[in-house]
Amino acid sequence: MIDVQMPQLGESVAEGTVTQWHVKPGDFVRREQPLLEVATDKADSEVPSPSDGVVVKLVANEGDIVPTGGVLCTIDETASAGKEAPKEQPKEKKGDGKKSDHEEAEGERTLTSPSTRKLAREEGVDLRKLEGTGERGRITREDVQRAARQVSPPSAPPSMPGAPPSRFGYETVPAPAEEAPRRQAQELTALLNADTPVPGVGYRSYKVPPYKEKPGDKVVPFSRRRRITADHMVYSQHVAPHVVTVAEIDLFAVDKIRNQHKDAFKKEGISLTYLAFVVAAVVKALREYPTLNARVLDDSYVVFKDINTGIAVDTPNGLLVANIKNADQLSMRGIAAAIEDVATRARDGKITADDLMGTTFTISNPGRKGNLFGGAIISQPNVAILRIGEIKKRPVVVDKDGDDVIAIHPVMFAALSYDHRIVDGVEANAFLWSITDLLGRGEVEV
Repeated sequence: MIDVQMPQLGESVAEGTVTQWHVKPGDFVRREQPLLEVATDKADSEVPSPSDGVVVKLVANEGDIVPTGGVLCTIDETASAGKEAPKEQPKEKKGDGKKSDHEEAEGERTLTSPSTRKLAREEGVDLRKLEGTGERGRITREDVQRAARQVSPPSAPPSMPGAPPSRFGYETVPAPAEEAPRRQAQELTALLNADTPVPGVGYRSYKVPPYKEKPGDKVVPFSRRRRITADHMVYSQHVAPHVVTVAEIDLFAVDKIRNQHKDAFKKEGISLTYLAFVVAAVVKALREYPTLNARVLDDSYVVFKDINTGIAVDTPNGLLVANIKNADQLSMRGIAAAIEDVATRARDGKITADDLMGTTFTISNPGRKGNLFGGAIISQPNVAILRIGEIKKRPVVVDKDGDDVIAIHPVMFAALSYDHRIVDGVEANAFLWSITDLLGRGEVEV
């Protein structure tokens, strides 16, 4: 018998969530065949079978959080196709005890995961009345969340001892479209006697109007990744005082160098992009201004020795920031190849948790359909992020034999957002000036 364990999904990842099983007890599997999908706050990954054999037991249920090294399932490697090992059902979660008659009936009539069934109970949604949108009619978490929005709470939240005056209308029955998190936020505000804005509720005399669904509206539930991204952005804006500074970068010299070498790179299967030049200039400037390559701790900050440059990649499932490890130790060829590698694997869903962890400085590229410039929100726990705009040909004033003349050059705006807790304006502006100067003079080795 082989115990399939939760793999180490990243250098600082201690656990993963089982999101979907691809097999069931009694199934014959081949070596490297995906058994299940697991998720962390960084990435989703498939766990392959370590050998041929028959699945004996699923130890973890969908929705379970399993520590690294914890057992996920058991496989009998001595069994072959057509010769099934004894089947065992997945374990019941601790504390569940015997199921009620309602749950027994519910389980018999619906196809869904234990975590989704638990969510339905919490939201007061009857699974027997839902039509699943998942594979083979499976009821998904999104189906339950969508149904929960249609459920009207039977009564108003209970009054809380010592609650403040009805600033947010606690004594009224919430509108049918209001969700459980909204009611919980109201109750928490009352308990704490808080005088702070509450998401979805309001602040002082301002109240967020409840949403009332109309024909043609499309309510899109947050995916897991979108929820993490949203919470990350709110957290970053809350903890880091953002300051943005912008520079105009003349890419005439870079354009000439790129045109000289891009064909040679292409023959090696590597795209020599403008982004590669930006990364090369950034890592060189970070060595000169190391405070931009840091992280804030409780009452101190750490300046990292390694420079792991994060590249924002737009994927079908949302934005990911994959990083190039030790980017300052790579040649231009190495940087260009690394950018293409992480971007391709991110879009193909083959990125690993390690690729997404350890970023010390982030570069955001809006792509070909970008805009002039924009101030990005810092990707925590970094202290700065550089957002580059689209490249356009513009008239610029250049020196020619001592005279000022107007020329048409490719120009790009770059906006640096930095954490004012540890990065001062003088250093941030000097850092951005250094990047501008390096690219403007073409001071990057190819």
